[in-house]
Amino acid sequence: MPLSPEEQAFRDKGFYRLAGVDEVGRGPLAGPVVAAAVILPLECEQRIPEIGDSKKLSSTKRAALSEKIWRYGSIGIGVVSAQEIDRLNIRVASFFAMERALQALPVSPDSCLVDGCDTIPDLELPQRAVVKGDLYCYLIGAASIVAKVYRDALLVGYSEQYPQYGFEQHKGYPTKRHLEALRLYGPSSIHRRSFRGVCEGVMP
Repeated sequence: MPLSPEEQAFRDKGFYRLAGVDEVGRGPLAGPVVAAAVILPLECEQRIPEIGDSKKLSSTKRAALSEKIWRYGSIGIGVVSAQEIDRLNIRVASFFAMERALQALPVSPDSCLVDGCDTIPDLELPQRAVVKGDLYCYLIGAASIVAKVYRDALLVGYSEQYPQYGFEQHKGYPTKRHLEALRLYGPSSIHRRSFRGVCEGVMP
């Protein structure tokens, strides 16, 4: 994937520690929302040319790419729990996750590109929102892959604690099996109780 116009514009202005930021997990009924912030050197375009939208990749391919991104890049992860989501709402929680991811970077970014329509509120950093950034921006695509692999691993871990829900399969999304488990067992401690379909066990 070549540099997007947004990435090139920041680099042309002298911003070389440009971070791509993306989050995953807005739609599930359970588990945290997770964001990743990724800074990669320019030569990684040749080292990891397959970076793109994480949703279009197999889980095996995502895991292999995530490992490469961790090897060559600087990564920050931000996690916001189900309890925080219930208290804040999912939109605010997603911004918090992205801000935490930027703060967790081992090197300070000088700018960032954010997936979606909105920039991160009150962020003291030059930034730009890019609609469908995971498709068109190399750095946001990398962040999308890292965040997806990280969150999926968390949900697989939760499946060992709560085997009755099948988190290892649906990762908290409202599948038929998940909704049936909610009807049978009620919500667990990682379910988002503010989401419709959790406490009543049915989706609208």
